[in-house]
Amino acid sequence: MMDFLPINIEDMKKRGWDQCDFVFVTGDAYVDHSSFGAAIISRLLERYGYKVGIIAQPDWKDVKSFRALGEPRLGFLINSGNIDSMVNHYTTFKKKRRTDVYSPGGKPNLRPDRAVTVYSNKIREAYKHAPIIIGGIEASLRRLSHYDYWSNSVKRSILMDSGANLLVYGMGEKAIIQIAEALNSGLPIEEITFINGTVYKTKDKERAFEPVILPKYEEVSISKKTYADSFKIQFENTDSKSGKTLVEQYNTVYVVQNPPMEILTQQELDDIYDLDYMNDYHPIYKNSGGIPALSEIKFSITSVRGCFGGCSFCALNFHQGRIVQSRSHESILKEAEKMSNDKEFKGYIHDVGGPTANFRIKACKKQEKYGACKDKNCLSPERCKNLQVSHSDYLDLLRKIRKINGIKKVFIRSGIRYDYAIYDKNDNFIRELCQNHISGQLRTAPEHVSKSVLELMGKPPIKTYNQFVNKFNEENKKLNMKQYIVPYFISSHPGSKIKDAIELAEYIRDIGHMPEQVQDFYPTPGTLSTCMYYTGINPLTSDSVYIPKDIEERKMQRALLQYNKRENYELVLKALKKEKRYDLIGYNSKALIKPKN
Repeated sequence: MMDFLPINIEDMKKRGWDQCDFVFVTGDAYVDHSSFGAAIISRLLERYGYKVGIIAQPDWKDVKSFRALGEPRLGFLINSGNIDSMVNHYTTFKKKRRTDVYSPGGKPNLRPDRAVTVYSNKIREAYKHAPIIIGGIEASLRRLSHYDYWSNSVKRSILMDSGANLLVYGMGEKAIIQIAEALNSGLPIEEITFINGTVYKTKDKERAFEPVILPKYEEVSISKKTYADSFKIQFENTDSKSGKTLVEQYNTVYVVQNPPMEILTQQELDDIYDLDYMNDYHPIYKNSGGIPALSEIKFSITSVRGCFGGCSFCALNFHQGRIVQSRSHESILKEAEKMSNDKEFKGYIHDVGGPTANFRIKACKKQEKYGACKDKNCLSPERCKNLQVSHSDYLDLLRKIRKINGIKKVFIRSGIRYDYAIYDKNDNFIRELCQNHISGQLRTAPEHVSKSVLELMGKPPIKTYNQFVNKFNEENKKLNMKQYIVPYFISSHPGSKIKDAIELAEYIRDIGHMPEQVQDFYPTPGTLSTCMYYTGINPLTSDSVYIPKDIEERKMQRALLQYNKRENYELVLKALKKEKRYDLIGYNSKALIKPKN
């Protein structure tokens, strides 16, 4: 039956169910759309014949909330939602956020801090022996010991604190089906230690096949150098072609990370987006204002997974991986046509993309056999000689979508790699981007201008960005269109000193653009940048890295990016004086601020 999955006993009775096979507990409201991990996994299990119920945003203080669907036959599945619960709750300065777009009406505080751990422990209280399988971004990026910004400490694997039996990391479709089949065959959860893309705990180290032994938790928790060494090993074992089994010891317990799961084929990826989604939030939220997060993505299309961009501050390397997986044109066009018939559709597709919109092919042919390189980045500090650059497939796809009856405009909003666009000898992509796929403004992410900071970020030199800007302006001039680039910048990234922030402020002055929003670096689990932030070491080179941890310095760096705001004056003045940049205090065109008196 085409309907939302059961959320209570009454829904189960309507389907004639006495018991669910799996109960999925999630920190998001229940949205049955392919942009939500809980929806993908639950609908995929349904296609394989399993009965799945949903408990969305349970009251974590009341064990009864976790008994809403009874005890499942095979086990509980848990995620924190589409976003890490701590990132969802706190700003970079650890202040509580006022809204949660994944909750009814944007209401905050409907999920706990560290939701996966809290939910797991509550389920263990409700059902002592029920198998618990955790996954999603929060579990995936905490699968081994990790630096926790909010407590400023190195925490254990989330398997240890949650009490869960099994952890699925990365994109978990293949793993969850193999787990379901193993459980359904009668195999105890404790014996499911052989599935790639999973992490388990054991007291028998011999269960791990040809493992790489990581430093013990007690070692990485006290030595930053050891932590960096361990991170490097993990960083080099994230590809399904070359990744090894990793083992981390906690006294008498071993946490074992099996090699990454193989990536989905195009047909398998197409099948994921062809599941029976309702493409809406559950009706119970209608009177609460709906779910704000759905409004932007309801009419967006995921074209690809994976990213070879290699940005140091991004967790994609640890979660989706560096190998691009693309859906077929037929699958995407089918979704676009279905979208065009939706009664709420106004003719505008908000996005056709993914982690990086203009990646539709693998970075190089070698990846098909050997996977992503362990010791090289495809795009920085310079372009790899083996990089394949082509936008022809993406352009062909966009042209086909534009021809569908009822579609007025197809936007690209998920971000493009401007360096990849520039490397294409054919200008058609930038031309058609300007002509058909933006409306006045294009958001791009140069992130910084300082050479040393950009290298640590895994981003290309600023001259590459400037080349893209010039090309963008040139094409708009030819088309007689007035459109602008809106750049994003990150302040206080590892390696950034006050002088680097001043250099960035001067660049902002020279291009005549004052950012409305500035992103202060956020040390989230699983990123290369976070490892640098905690250790002061670049784990890939063992070089020391300057870290702007002092709160006032971080505020100064942020203020410099919006130097014209009155409330930032004192911070900007202090920063300029500290660096003896008195030439930037005055009345001439190069000055950032005027003298105080």
